[in-house]
Amino acid sequence: MALEKELSPEITDYEFWHDTKLQYSNRISNRKDKELAETFFNSVLRKISPESGIDENLMYVHEGYDTCDLHTNENLYHSYPSSWGLQKIIRKIIEDFDFGTQYFNKEEDIQLLVKAIREVILTRYEPTKDTITQVLKSVFYRNKAAYLIGRTMIGGKWMPFIIPFLHNENGIYVDTMIFDPKIMAHMFSFSRSYFMVQTEIPSQMVSFLNAVISHKQIHELYNAIGFNKHGKTEFYRDFLNHLDQSKDQFVLAEGIKGMVMTVFTLPSYNIVFKMIKDHFEPPKNMTRQEVKEKYKLVSQHDRVGRMADTHEFEYFSIPIDRVSPELLQELKNTVNSLLIINDEFLIIKHLYTERKMIPLNIYLDNCDHEDAKYAVEEYGNSILQLAQANIFPGDMMTKNFGVTRQKRVIFYDYDEIEFLTDMNFRWKPKAENYEQIYAATPWYDIAKNDVFPEDFKRFMIGRADVKQHFFDYHKDLFNPDHWNEIQNRIRKGELLHAFPYPKEIRFRPEEPA
Repeated sequence: MALEKELSPEITDYEFWHDTKLQYSNRISNRKDKELAETFFNSVLRKISPESGIDENLMYVHEGYDTCDLHTNENLYHSYPSSWGLQKIIRKIIEDFDFGTQYFNKEEDIQLLVKAIREVILTRYEPTKDTITQVLKSVFYRNKAAYLIGRTMIGGKWMPFIIPFLHNENGIYVDTMIFDPKIMAHMFSFSRSYFMVQTEIPSQMVSFLNAVISHKQIHELYNAIGFNKHGKTEFYRDFLNHLDQSKDQFVLAEGIKGMVMTVFTLPSYNIVFKMIKDHFEPPKNMTRQEVKEKYKLVSQHDRVGRMADTHEFEYFSIPIDRVSPELLQELKNTVNSLLIINDEFLIIKHLYTERKMIPLNIYLDNCDHEDAKYAVEEYGNSILQLAQANIFPGDMMTKNFGVTRQKRVIFYDYDEIEFLTDMNFRWKPKAENYEQIYAATPWYDIAKNDVFPEDFKRFMIGRADVKQHFFDYHKDLFNPDHWNEIQNRIRKGELLHAFPYPKEIRFRPEEPA
């Protein structure tokens, strides 16, 4: 790279980088996005010298978003005093956000919002002179929707809300109003694509969001608003803090061992660490680079709430005394080329971090009947919603899906994913004679990307008391015509919208026409 050539031979000089950091710190001291500038510096240093390790004298290791000055920024949000009354407040919010196109039915939208607030908030709390509503001026965009995010100080606390807007050939319309913190958290989930949002001072927006969606961690909020590089930095700081405050050892993750990845975890931390094996077990025949490309595809694609986000690290250090002997042996057996071991640290040349979930196969082995029914419904929903986003999971065995704390099923094994439009979904030819019926191998031609959905029933669900429920609930999964219909809609350019909130809370059951 050009910088390496420009800096040579100082590029390996410790004092050079130490002095550079001091000068850089001075240069960025008045920036309103200082934390992002620090992460940029770290990224440059790590790219130039990935093996240098983490050194607080050379890098910004423990600085955090809250070390930035929280600049007074009158442009962060609109404010609406309670003295205006509910009708005027809602009308002013709608007026303040002009999307540059006509509304389908603005008056109806206003009354639907007023009705929702009266039913959810004003039945429990009485506004006072101190009640105020704030709505971020920045609009959050993702897929086919725009979102307003706000909060109301009432009853001695902040009550958050989100207002989604959709648009069709008839104009803009409000789709619903969301007050449920669990739904809001899911909209900012690690399984969702990042929002597109403009912000002058990222740390200030994160502070606002942290007050609205309080059980999301800081690194998750940076990820959600598109600053995933700094989200990775904040995650690493959280990881270091957790290491200092815990004593348990890293161990192999629960579940069936993968043929492509070795996965381990720290029991007290909600993250798994995934490493690409040195050698893949048959029938896997891809390369390490091909696996990396699959993970990169997922990071750039619409995850529709059904694929886990990852962070990619190089030369990731773990104190060697925190690694269990069993894990260390497994790592030596499967990913030895990625390991550097010294007296103090296990250094891993390449790994991915991902949110920890309960593998679906283990969950189904231990949950009750009703939870199992819901889980297999979610399993099928996950596959079909990925299909609508033009993703075919490939290996759809339950061990490759996880269950979150909210009992949502998420896909997390990416080595065999393909674009749905590249697949060829077929009905199995009917056997016409004795030889075909009893043939040891398929008697018909099968191309590389041929898929026979009828065969899915053979491996998808093993639990007997919910198997038939799954087959009945998701009968479209086994119908090639259904898969081909989704393909055709995607090929025609139709963007199939996956709602990040329950459809039953929408103001209108169907799109207005």
